[in-house]
Amino acid sequence: MQTDAAAAAARAGARIAAAARAAANARGRFAFAVSGGRTPSQMLRALADEDVPWALVHVFQVDERVAPAGDPDRNLGELRESLLSRAPLAPDQIHAMPVESADLEAGAAEYAAELRKLAGDPPEVDLVHLGLGADGHTASLVPGDPVLDVTARDVAVTGGEYQGRRRMTLTYPLLARAREILWLVTGAEKAPALARLRAGDPSLPGGRVRRDRAWLVADQAAMAAGGGP
Repeated sequence: MQTDAAAAAARAGARIAAAARAAANARGRFAFAVSGGRTPSQMLRALADEDVPWALVHVFQVDERVAPAGDPDRNLGELRESLLSRAPLAPDQIHAMPVESADLEAGAAEYAAELRKLAGDPPEVDLVHLGLGADGHTASLVPGDPVLDVTARDVAVTGGEYQGRRRMTLTYPLLARAREILWLVTGAEKAPALARLRAGDPSLPGGRVRRDRAWLVADQAAMAAGGGP
């Protein structure tokens, strides 16, 4: 079904809520990771209005820009504004990537340990939300960066800057263990990349994410070059 961006966000929020209820019943907790950027905000606001076992929810970041606390470049501020201020979550149920650490590699290792504590060893996140850039990047797995080749760590730091910032990101090994991947893709500028993603193009960073546990929610503009739903 093709739809506009707001309706796509609502559908994605409903999907996360259903996964939360199922995980809470099966495992007594729901660990999910959300990507940064503009697209997730409407989804998180929609999620806040859903029937969710909030006391059992733990929210992780898929990626974060290396920037000071409170910097508008940080994804964390929008995550807190979109979800924490609207849903009955305690602040410690949102797990921020430690991008203010003086030692970013040690910070990445600490975040991986936090994931293991709450999502098993090795961690199996119940649901990972991913977006897609016009250049085919997802999370902060960006074209040409050495982070694409990380195979032995669940959290890593990009080797260089992307759009002016280094990033901390979940890596392919952790994404491969996720119980469910939810893609939310909106906007006409994403249409060419989405068509290649759906074709399984491994030259796109997003195309290297496993497909057998993935759901795609997209608006009509993004699907314009991609065929049907």
